[in-house]
Amino acid sequence: MEVLLPGEIGMGFRKNITFVVKFKGATSFLLFFSRMTKISNFLYRDYSSFLAEHFDGKVQKLSVDGGFNCPNRDGTVGRGGCTYCNNLSFVPPYCHPGDSIRTQLELGKCFFGKKYPDMKYLAYFQSHTNTYAPLDRLRRLYEEALSVSDVLGLVISTRPDCLPDSLLDYLGELAQNYHVVVELGVESVDDRQLRQLNRGHTFQQAALAVNRLADKGIFTAVHLILGLPGDTPQSLLAQPAILSALPIHILKLHQLQIVKQTPMAEQFRREPSAFGALFQSPEEYVSLLVDYLPRLRSDIVLERFTAQCPEDLLIAPRWGMKNHELVALLKKEMRRRGVFQGQLYAP
Repeated sequence: MEVLLPGEIGMGFRKNITFVVKFKGATSFLLFFSRMTKISNFLYRDYSSFLAEHFDGKVQKLSVDGGFNCPNRDGTVGRGGCTYCNNLSFVPPYCHPGDSIRTQLELGKCFFGKKYPDMKYLAYFQSHTNTYAPLDRLRRLYEEALSVSDVLGLVISTRPDCLPDSLLDYLGELAQNYHVVVELGVESVDDRQLRQLNRGHTFQQAALAVNRLADKGIFTAVHLILGLPGDTPQSLLAQPAILSALPIHILKLHQLQIVKQTPMAEQFRREPSAFGALFQSPEEYVSLLVDYLPRLRSDIVLERFTAQCPEDLLIAPRWGMKNHELVALLKKEMRRRGVFQGQLYAP
């Protein structure tokens, strides 16, 4: 196993030694990590622990809207966008593309700083495709965010097919001094589902993007939706092995939600029987996760398990449960069944 020990990096990063394992030689590390889980009552590698490994003190993601479009809306790749997507369902109220990046971040800091005056931040470029612009414009926006006090890094949400080499070179350089995460909307490992969702890319393109980011030393997050039309327990439980074969650092999961003002909402109205995989209760979803996580590589960070659309936009499923309540339910069930992330993973 080849282990790299990066040197000290500044700008608020914790001054510690972090193991960076080259993926092809990670087996010994994973076996060691698996043994450690049995000692420490480990359930899964959570995002707060990941942040604590890289920063001193509390760190919060702050969403910003850079006024980007999407190639799946403007005709470059497709039109109409992804069938499930309504940006209003996840963008916080302080994000206005008419405001500068600095203004949006300062407004977000005011919101969180009242309770946590020592909080530090990651600028989260979230809405639409946040690499879909010329490099000079991207550079201006990203560096404007990094110039705001107490902002220690970037989280950039984008598509697998919007990562030109010149951008990866720039982000790789930026990652030498700042915490940089590129969050890829992958959504499914099944190309048939990707076509049904009007994603405009294949899973092979997503896998290639993950590998290209890893080659540049950039933290890579992957976003998946569980409970899509066509999903079965068997197909869902095949996902962890596919994902674990890629150099992914962070995984974001959530249940499918049918959101108003989307093509999927109309599909659901016309043919609700096509959505038989939709998780009708949090208990049903948690049961799937308890089977899913033991099959997943144990060093992958689980940032989230659920999405919470505003009530006035949500059609189904209507669980009436907060995110933290679902996490508590998940942990309770994992303990009851005596399972943990990576337990059944076979490299």
